Amino acid sequence: MRLAFTRWGLAPAAFWSMTPRELAAALGGPRAGLGPDRATLDRLMRRFPDASA
Repeated sequence: MRLAFTRWGLAPAAFWSMTPRELAAALGGPRAGLGPDRATLDRLMRRFPDASA
């Protein structure tokens, strides 16, 4: 948050309305804005399965 407010000059409302993908892209990096790889997605799906109806 400090980076967003002080260096990027974002207003609090703009920061809090950012999606995780937008924040990742703003922070940069080789995978900025990309979703998890397949192995990570599989681990998350096992850890947090969809509830059955």
